[in-house]
Amino acid sequence: MRPEIVLFGDSLTAQSFGSGGWGAALADTYSRKADVLVRGYGGYNTRWALFLLHHIFPLNTPKAPIVVTIFFGANDAAILGRTSERQHVPLEEYKDNLKKMVNHLKEYSPTSLVILITPPPVDEEGRNEYARSLYGDKARELPERTNEVTGLYAKQCLELAKEMGLHVIDLWSKLQETEGWQKKFLRDGLHFTPEGNGVLHQELEKVLNETSVSASKMPLDFPHHSKIDGKHPEKAFQYLSL
Repeated sequence: MRPEIVLFGDSLTAQSFGSGGWGAALADTYSRKADVLVRGYGGYNTRWALFLLHHIFPLNTPKAPIVVTIFFGANDAAILGRTSERQHVPLEEYKDNLKKMVNHLKEYSPTSLVILITPPPVDEEGRNEYARSLYGDKARELPERTNEVTGLYAKQCLELAKEMGLHVIDLWSKLQETEGWQKKFLRDGLHFTPEGNGVLHQELEKVLNETSVSASKMPLDFPHHSKIDGKHPEKAFQYLSL
């Protein structure tokens, strides 16, 4: 059976198999080498996601994934006193929740490669424009998230990765390296455009290419067609009966 890669996160993960999505691109990269499974839950923060851990990653499972990405923080960073405050998780709790996820995964499968991804930056005006497109004059006056606050959550994610010796993608910083990132990479101030998806896929491949689970190092699940003799195709599949 093919190895598995599990993408665990919020809506930024749930939407990763949409048109131009980073998860779909990863599945293409690992075509015939590993199956990419999406476990994304729109609107979830790390506090709520902890309730899912034992269901998605049950201990003593006979088959563990080779890679797990953990991509939370966009909802944890919602600001108290504003429209999305029920999603808010304090900074220290956010970091502790991520640590609990990583520790569970280490117990679940010590060999799985765990990759943390920071929340992306927030285009506050883009969020306001999106709200006005939905609610018109009734739209909120203040953004429910700010780039400055989200940056604090990204910093916590980076610090945890350093403390635990984990691979991490600093998406908050990476996207802001490009001029005009707000509209180029984010379609509603928060979720990715195809170009934003492309950046995350590229950064994820960079990390994976440095490991033993790089797609280039993994074998195909069954013989390439060029290895099959037209007159004696059974020879290419003899190993399957062993």
